[in-house]
Amino acid sequence: MNIDDLIAPLTDTSLRAGALELKHYNNGTDVMQKNDGSFVTLADQEAEELIIADLKKLTPHIPIIAEESVAAGTIPDVSGGDFWLVDPLDGTKEFVNRTGDFTVNIALMINFRPVMGIIYTPVKDELYVGFDGAAYRTIAGSRAEISVRPVPEEGYTVVASRSHGGKSELTDYLADKKIAGRSLRGSSLKICQVAAGEADIYPRLAPTCEWDIAAGHAIVDAAGGKLTRLDGSAMIYGKADVGFLNPHFVVSA
Repeated sequence: MNIDDLIAPLTDTSLRAGALELKHYNNGTDVMQKNDGSFVTLADQEAEELIIADLKKLTPHIPIIAEESVAAGTIPDVSGGDFWLVDPLDGTKEFVNRTGDFTVNIALMINFRPVMGIIYTPVKDELYVGFDGAAYRTIAGSRAEISVRPVPEEGYTVVASRSHGGKSELTDYLADKKIAGRSLRGSSLKICQVAAGEADIYPRLAPTCEWDIAAGHAIVDAAGGKLTRLDGSAMIYGKADVGFLNPHFVVSA
């Protein structure tokens, strides 16, 4: 399988899923609550159906782990290590609260490692892509390479979650670091900010699932950065036995 050949069709899939979500965003949609207390909307569900249908046509032999399907009990065997991780609408709280910080996330895992990621934010029409050492961002059709930056002399710019907890833990984690500024964002755009050299560190000290981070992980890797557990060890994927939940992690250059 040539990853280069997947980028164009997956870009199209992401844009169509984003357009569907934007239609719901602009017109309003019903908000429901899942068993774990998190929000889900028709936009999440319809976008996931679109993405899964496209992936099954594109790579019928590769299993798909997608957020809403997992919530409904559909969990294919990923013990072989090659699978898709899909979050059709990452940042549902941001979608409901109308901040605009929600994204379409699609990641390809090979041997339990994210090797390609696409993140699309419909409100701003921004597309982030990372694979095989190439990372770029397309804004309204204009494409530019992205990369992480060295930490400036004035200190770290920290990006943190707007909607989730861990604030006291974040303060403790950053206590020994020189901080120049902070940015609050939603969804996987926090990882994208580090990948694009617009922030230096994103410590995540609150719960996430694999589909929340895999696409961003691939992008920040391709941009020269890294996503690791807090102790510096590699993030492990395919954790079906714990519901695909992640340990705390940090994204940095």
